[in-house]
Amino acid sequence: MQKMIREGLTFDDVLLVPAYSAVSHENVNLKTQLTKSISLNIPMMSAGMDTVTESQMAIAIARQGGIGIIHRNLEIEKQAAEVDRVKRSEHGVITDPFSLSPNHYIHEAEALMARYQISGVPITESGLLVGIITNRDLRFETDFNKKIYEAMTRDGLITAHEGITMDEAKAILVKHKVEKLPIVDKKGHLKGLITVKDIQKTIKYPYSAKDGQGRLMVGASVGSSEENYMERVRALVAKKVDVVVVEAAHGHSEALLSCVREIKGAFPDLQLVAGNAATGAATLALIEAGADAVKVGIGAGSICTTRVVAGVGVPQISAVMECSEAAKPHGVPVISDGGIRHSGELVKALAAGASGCMMGNIFAGCDESPSATEIFQGRKYKVYRGTYSMSSVPEGVEGRTFYRGSVADTVSNLLGGLKAGMGYTGCSSIAELQEKAEFIKITSSGLRESHPYDIQITREAPNYSMEY
Repeated sequence: MQKMIREGLTFDDVLLVPAYSAVSHENVNLKTQLTKSISLNIPMMSAGMDTVTESQMAIAIARQGGIGIIHRNLEIEKQAAEVDRVKRSEHGVITDPFSLSPNHYIHEAEALMARYQISGVPITESGLLVGIITNRDLRFETDFNKKIYEAMTRDGLITAHEGITMDEAKAILVKHKVEKLPIVDKKGHLKGLITVKDIQKTIKYPYSAKDGQGRLMVGASVGSSEENYMERVRALVAKKVDVVVVEAAHGHSEALLSCVREIKGAFPDLQLVAGNAATGAATLALIEAGADAVKVGIGAGSICTTRVVAGVGVPQISAVMECSEAAKPHGVPVISDGGIRHSGELVKALAAGASGCMMGNIFAGCDESPSATEIFQGRKYKVYRGTYSMSSVPEGVEGRTFYRGSVADTVSNLLGGLKAGMGYTGCSSIAELQEKAEFIKITSSGLRESHPYDIQITREAPNYSMEY
């Protein structure tokens, strides 16, 4: 019986064709849709892997305009706490600030400030603001077993009314030389908090990805094979997670589809990314089940062995093209997951139809990843393994990846290449890139010609490696 053979294209099989351009770096718009209703300022996500994304990575990537997905290899409470750390790391106005009572102990306030890296806590009685305790109050304190009322500041509290603007708040903070501005209603009940630190971060990170309350955006992953996945989702929603990524190695499975249906039925307003898909049929099934975005990629990741071990998969460029074509009539974005080694492949994935790219290997090598650092043959590396490595299911390997420095520097290098690619193709937005870009297939000789040759490289550029 004859079987249909479909063409499969990888990132190395194609190049983008240059076109007339009036586009410069300054007028490139990188804003994109993560899901139907969530947008990002850059098309990047850090993967939900235990060597890639916890709160530190999620905060760093959100400050650059992307989003991090907190991995699920944590107890439910710990994963929810990681989400909470991200949501509380920056605010416009903190609408649900921590507070303690005057009868709590000083050591409890100190522990709370240390845990969330904050410099002070409002003190309330029955919701009424009665004081504030800060690092300044504790600077010379020696007895941390005293009650808070013995050390807190209670007189001359500087407060603001509900509805105050950030500019008005900034003026009050500057005038009175305080770092925290409690927001109270007409009766004196604590309703919010504005801090100098948050205003400074807004200035320092102008492209941060934030929710409607001015908090950094963050996602978290949930596995369809977990018996208690609904308990995990409830805990994440309680901590105000922005998006949940429901994933399995094979997204076109009844187990994952029923999981998406159940979560969407219980939380219809929760944005869901579902995957992984590699075909148009899988994409349509996930959309019908309730997915607000579809994650694409089977076997493309640097640590994934699915295509070798199981003999299945679709090369990534072809998978992204097919899935995005299926999703487009429904207004559902697709996310390319796996295979991105450098900025050129980021440009190709977006041109093929992806609204964003999820990256593991690249971000695993950054300072902010939770993975361990190793020195091998005089070079710095970080440990890297995927969601489906040998420790979970036998469809991946574990190893080390190159140390890349900070997330900020890594993203800057990636964005430089992305903007250059958009300039070469004459596209000022990702939507225009998807509409206008033209691919050309290349041979193995064309791939060799694409790299430096007949030269011994003595100094690698920050956006290029011979390993590519």
